Amino acid sequence: MTEPLTIAVSKGRIFKECLPLLAAAGIEPRDDPDTSRKLILDTNLDDVKIVIIRASDVPTYVQYGAADIGVAGKDVLMEHGGEGIYEPLDLGIARCRMMVAGKPQQAADTTRLRVATKYVRTTRRYYANLGKQVEIIKLYGSMELGPIVGLADLIVDLVDTGNTLKANGLVPLEHIADISSRLIVNKASMKMKHARVRALIDKISTAV
Repeated sequence: MTEPLTIAVSKGRIFKECLPLLAAAGIEPRDDPDTSRKLILDTNLDDVKIVIIRASDVPTYVQYGAADIGVAGKDVLMEHGGEGIYEPLDLGIARCRMMVAGKPQQAADTTRLRVATKYVRTTRRYYANLGKQVEIIKLYGSMELGPIVGLADLIVDLVDTGNTLKANGLVPLEHIADISSRLIVNKASMKMKHARVRALIDKISTAV
């Protein structure tokens, strides 16, 4: 009997772009998370389940073994810290950039800057490496509003086309990292279910 595998994925863009890669590994979900209320999706394989969770929770589920494998954006992994997980594969999907953005005339002055972001750990690390002290304000959405209403001087956020920044009078100022989704694996699963996990990684790797 083959060992069961649980794969954690967030719904939306990552799930949609993941489907062809899972199909290449012979895995097809029986339900569409956009129309189904199920949080655990059955697949065409009796021993493979897909768990649908928030993007920011995927590394945590994989770290603690609630999922063997996951698909998570590099932004989420940078913020999580990557404890207890392997990151064997860049899937090259859901690409964007993590940027510092602000008003075009924003001077990088010496006064202490206020930066609004949901990526608190990553932002702190970035400015520490530059030797700059900043005040970080944690927001959960609509970062662009921060500089407009005077809450923050700058924001750190993901930028895809840049249209949302432009529409709100902001521009990208500094590049922090290129972001894409990665395949991640629980360290214990990699040992205990090695052949099964390795075969899945190889099939997806070929498809990538």
